[in-house]
Formats: sequence, structure tokens, C-alpha cells
Amino acid sequence: MIRSLCGQLNRMSSIMSALPYLTQGKVVKGFGRGSKELGIPTANYPDEVVEHLPPELSTGVYCGWASVDHGDVHKMVLSLGWNPYYKNTKKSMETHVMHVFKDDFYGCNLSIVILAFIRPEKSFNSLDELISAIKADIAEADRVLELPENKVFQQDNFFNGESRL
Repeated sequence: MIRSLCGQLNRMSSIMSALPYLTQGKVVKGFGRGSKELGIPTANYPDEVVEHLPPELSTGVYCGWASVDHGDVHKMVLSLGWNPYYKNTKKSMETHVMHVFKDDFYGCNLSIVILAFIRPEKSFNSLDELISAIKADIAEADRVLELPENKVFQQDNFFNGESRL
């Protein structure tokens, strides 16, 4: 029990050392499950963006802020990993921008600031269980991003095209 707790604390310390993490890239087509199967649209980054993530960012669910083509900045939640429910063989980073967009934005530049770790990646017994967990992640992201220390990043110059990468 104590070893497990120490391991979890070390992992959290490692993750926190990489945050905030800023990245951007062109949105590419993913598996097509976000909108169709889950009812929760996601924007996917190309492999090279995922491959260049710091090793301290372990698989799991994170939250932060996002902007499409330097437009308005919205809350976001993202999944980083292999999505065990779907048994993916390739690591992906799927971002759900917490805003309703009129159109898809494939090919657009998506800039994000990852601020907080919500939970580790895990598998689910059913699609309904997965959807419930995603909805809980979105609610937690909404709460966490309202904290003053996180809300300030919504105004970061990074979203105006002033690169800090």
C-alpha cells in the first residue's frame, strides 16, 4: 500500500514537472469515433506532435485551454494514450474542445496549453461506462479550469501566435 502510494506520488510529481505544456499542430482525421460513437467530438494531432511530447506526460486525461487558428480560447479536455477500450496500437492525443463549432476544423491549427492531470488512462467494460467517464472528465475539467491559477492561461499570448515553444 505504501509503495503504491509512493509510486503514485512520484508519477504525479513527474507529470506536474512538465506542466504547463504548450503545443500546436494541424488537426488530422482520427478514428472517427468521437462524434459518431461517443457524441463527443475530438480533434486529433498528427503523429509527430504526439511523438514529441515530454516523457513525463504519462497516458491519461488532462485539461487546459485550446484555440483553433488563433481564434477564441476555450476549455478543453484531452486523452493521451492508446485508448484501451478500443485496443489502439498507436498512441494518440485526442482533444475535445468544450465549445460547439459550426464546422469541422480539419487542417486548421490547434494550439493548446495542458495545465492539469485529471486521471490515468484505463479500460472500460462498456461503451456507456466510457461515455460516463468522459462526461465526468469534462465536468472536472470545467471545475479545474475555473480556478484562478488556471483561468489566467486563457489570456496567454501563446494563443495570439506569439510562440513560446
